[in-house]
Amino acid sequence: MLYAIVAEDRDDSQPRRKQARPAHLRRLQQLQDQGRLVLAGPFPTIDCEDPGEAGFSGSLIVAEFASQEEAQGWADADPYVLAEVYRSVTVKPFCKVLPR
Repeated sequence: MLYAIVAEDRDDSQPRRKQARPAHLRRLQQLQDQGRLVLAGPFPTIDCEDPGEAGFSGSLIVAEFASQEEAQGWADADPYVLAEVYRSVTVKPFCKVLPR
């Protein structure tokens, strides 16, 4: 089943985000290589694809996991979580309707 992982950054998380980004992207690449990643990306703090120094306010990942517990465990081990980039992480089942 698909799960949405919605994370909100802590205030002043940008230095920690930059430092943990390579490890975070490696884990996402593993999901993609396994054919389990639907989409992933950050939420810019301003209405712009490249917010520069304004940075990001959180992230969204939609991926396939065997259970909510597996999705939660994967999210809990994310490098951004370990680096204290996120102040909260929510994992919810997700039903993709479109595109097919």
